[in-house]
Amino acid sequence: MNFLIVTHVLHAQKEAEYFAYAPYVKEMNLWLKYVDKVTVVAPLLADKEIRPIDIAYKHKEIDFRSIPAFDLLSLKSSLKTLLVLPLIFFKILGAMRKADHIHLRCPGNIGLIGCMAQIFFPSKTKTAKYAGNWDPKSKQPLSYRLQKRMLSNTFLTKNMNVLVYGNWKQQTKNIKPFFTATYRDHDKGEVIKRTFDDVIQFSFVGSLSPGKRPLLTIQIVEKLRKLNYNVRLDIFGDGEKRTELEAYIIQNQLEKCIRLHGNVTAEEVKEVHKTAHFMLLPSKSEGWPKVVAEAMFWGSLPIVTKISCVPYMLAEGNRGILIDPTVSTAVAEIEKVLSSPKNYQEKVTKAMEWSRIYTLDKFETEIKSLL
Repeated sequence: MNFLIVTHVLHAQKEAEYFAYAPYVKEMNLWLKYVDKVTVVAPLLADKEIRPIDIAYKHKEIDFRSIPAFDLLSLKSSLKTLLVLPLIFFKILGAMRKADHIHLRCPGNIGLIGCMAQIFFPSKTKTAKYAGNWDPKSKQPLSYRLQKRMLSNTFLTKNMNVLVYGNWKQQTKNIKPFFTATYRDHDKGEVIKRTFDDVIQFSFVGSLSPGKRPLLTIQIVEKLRKLNYNVRLDIFGDGEKRTELEAYIIQNQLEKCIRLHGNVTAEEVKEVHKTAHFMLLPSKSEGWPKVVAEAMFWGSLPIVTKISCVPYMLAEGNRGILIDPTVSTAVAEIEKVLSSPKNYQEKVTKAMEWSRIYTLDKFETEIKSLL
């Protein structure tokens, strides 16, 4: 089987290997275990350095077809996009013509072009992974809305399973609730029971970008400290907001209780989840936030905004803490749990039991059925 991946994810090459964002590649490597040949159509940046959060595809036969990355954020980039769009479209068409199974990664600009191109191949088996927020009521960019409409149209997406996060009402028959995973069944070891007798540890794992609201995370912990809670926050990740966050921490004399660690390996993140009491992620938007499921797996209770399928993951707050994106309301919800260690332990147990259903073993079984 020639398995085609069409994605917007940026790639780097080192010798004969292709690297990209680890969570995406780890998932794709599970698909690639069951195919003979892989064709990847994606941007390949010559000067993209391989970061600690990048890993390589694992397959002996990879045909990588580089296309330009593009956006519509400025007049200059929009004009450039008009020039490269025909090249991208026909490269994708050519790859689809030779593929046995077409796999689209959405949402994204390349995913949108892929959605259009796959229409010309109604008889080929196809899957589309919509790794964003599938909530029909959410406000999203036009390109995202177009992809959701096309993927939901069974006339335009013949022979395709569309994998989405969460279980939403009134969906077309090709929309399949799905999940993603990090750990194996054999990883289900004992966890450390946390108490509130000493320092209460919070973690933030994600990009330091406006969409993840890392500053709000800091302000929530800062407020808890002002209320005399013995709290500490460790922030893992990097991004455009790092300089601003560093300045805020220094200005408000928070160096002793809040620390920025930058990008770290998945193994280091796992160790964080094993000891932290809470994992804070007040995002503006998410698909299936793996870091939430990972924290739950190791007994770190997630504190997350009410977005996408997160309320489903947290059972409307029975397996975690759902917050509104303000300091005062978030702190009020957190205090309810801090005031009751018994309630905290009950939520942690429910979170662990649920997250440990969705392992890589179950994920692979689902992938086999799709292929």
